[in-house]
Amino acid sequence: MDPGDVTFVHISDSHIGPSADYRRHGMAALPCAERIVATINAMAPQPDFVLHTGDVVTEPHDASYAMAAEVFGRLDAPVYYAVGNHDTAADLRRWMRVGPHMPLLPDDGPWSYAFEVRGHRFLAVDARGPDAIDPQGALSAAQWSVLDRELTPDGPPLTIFTHFPLLPMGSPWIDRTMLVRDGDVLHDRLAAVAHRLSGVFFGHIHQPLHMSVDGVLYSSAPSTFAQLTGWPTDEVAGADPVALPGYAVVRLTAAGTTVRTLSFPRP
Repeated sequence: MDPGDVTFVHISDSHIGPSADYRRHGMAALPCAERIVATINAMAPQPDFVLHTGDVVTEPHDASYAMAAEVFGRLDAPVYYAVGNHDTAADLRRWMRVGPHMPLLPDDGPWSYAFEVRGHRFLAVDARGPDAIDPQGALSAAQWSVLDRELTPDGPPLTIFTHFPLLPMGSPWIDRTMLVRDGDVLHDRLAAVAHRLSGVFFGHIHQPLHMSVDGVLYSSAPSTFAQLTGWPTDEVAGADPVALPGYAVVRLTAAGTTVRTLSFPRP
């Protein structure tokens, strides 16, 4: 049977703090998380699922995760998470309710799992590295073992989601500090099976960016509360005072992948 059409909402970098009045980059995180949940729940028809590509919270404290679990637990659609550099795999497993999925590694290791919707396969890649290299990402030997099994020439259409970008994107501070170490090696593996790939979806950079390299679509979602600048002259990260909170609606069809980046008024 041919794969069917799939629609999902891509959100990222909600950075919920330990209190309702927590602010980061001078902006309140929780009201924006509540607004995006209400926005998604009002969609008709509902998306097949919601993809959150990490940094659910800013610090891995119980109070922050309890608040995040309550807010995102209101979503009517299933939710899936990637591990951000501000998250831990153990905390996400413990606190966040996740849609039906198949674990690909033991529970004490990286959080890599897969799920399928209408003949499409979706793969969570945990690229959170040791704290010493933060905010860069890295792929463990265990995660590479999963990729070795998944990145085969034959198989259903495959969508990958992770927190960190793999390739340089022309902004000095991003390219110097935010990429996955050996991301170029993973890209080469992805390019070899580009005919199967619907896209690689990520966050971390707090801005929307879409690029196609060697037939592989890379797409980041804006942060649900605060964007960062990423111009070719930006040597250091800076908050964008004008950009609104945002999200993306992604449609997978037999013809290809469509990404619509949208914004919403700051509460």
